[in-house]
Amino acid sequence: MNIGEVARASGVSAKMIRYYESIGLIEAAKRKGSGAYRVYSDGDVHVLRFIRRSRDLGFTVAEIANLLRLWQDRRRASADVKSLVTAKIADLDTRIEELLSMKRTLEHLAMNCNGDHRPDCPILDDLSGKACCHGNGG
Repeated sequence: MNIGEVARASGVSAKMIRYYESIGLIEAAKRKGSGAYRVYSDGDVHVLRFIRRSRDLGFTVAEIANLLRLWQDRRRASADVKSLVTAKIADLDTRIEELLSMKRTLEHLAMNCNGDHRPDCPILDDLSGKACCHGNGG
């Protein structure tokens, strides 16, 4: 398969496939004939689908490299895989809490803004740091 075909089959863009090759996440594709065209196998599609699914679940490139290494190691301990996943869950929990806090803050700011034709705006005051001083001149 050429890069366009493997991109369609795997759901990973040709640009990302080249990027993954450049950083060593996947092996560089074999070259055909004069070396100008990359040639991919069904196994390459399988690896790229694994990467795509991992990315969809929020894993970083470094985490995916670890997952790939474990996936390809038939003597791995499933505890090692579970450890990576539970760490990702904890990371997501932290990020969710941060996002919820941001949402609450934005809701509070929106609720306190009249949203009318006047120029005063508590949202912009908060973003500029002006609101932090509660009118105390500083």
